[in-house]
Amino acid sequence: MKGVRILVADDHEIVRHGLRRLLETQTDWQVCGEAGSGTEAVEKARQLKPDVAILDYSMPELNGAEVARQILSSLPNTEIVILTMHDSEQLLREVLGIGVRGYVLKSDAMSELVTAVRSLIEHKRYLSPAASGLAVEGFLRGGEPEPADRLTPREREIVRLLAGGKSNKEVAAILDISVKTVEAHRANIMHKLSLSAFSDMVHYAIRNKIVEA
Repeated sequence: MKGVRILVADDHEIVRHGLRRLLETQTDWQVCGEAGSGTEAVEKARQLKPDVAILDYSMPELNGAEVARQILSSLPNTEIVILTMHDSEQLLREVLGIGVRGYVLKSDAMSELVTAVRSLIEHKRYLSPAASGLAVEGFLRGGEPEPADRLTPREREIVRLLAGGKSNKEVAAILDISVKTVEAHRANIMHKLSLSAFSDMVHYAIRNKIVEA
């Protein structure tokens, strides 16, 4: 089997180095690149074309879901593991809907990440035990969506940026879309969620853990 090339993206350098050490204990596995932000992760992926990209969900500029979307749009054969501290069914639904096949909680990384990468090399889905539990709970509830699932992943990202203090112009630059598109998304989000003021959007983002209070 040819060597496995892995991209690691996390905004904490010490975490990236720890993951590199863990992954490179495996024969023929190579961390071919590291990234400290969402934008850098997309750029490195397009440049290096890794077999597997391990993405922290909470990164500056673009979150893991948006990074995964952009990578998969240009590199559909790259497998992706989302690494997160959030045991959220909503987040799990979001990334699986994008086409991500790996989901590991950071608390499980040392014991589960190597197994996850092995599964993804064979193009098999891998959810760490805690994430599998979330999926089962959702199934037992009949798959009823949580309130925040009313937003598409792109809309959630726009809410995250706006509620985090970015202007329409800054959001447009970060997502590489026009200001008019941002304004259209913003209006649609307000209508979809029946919000009457921007402060309501901020409160919604905090309640649904899209941003931290």
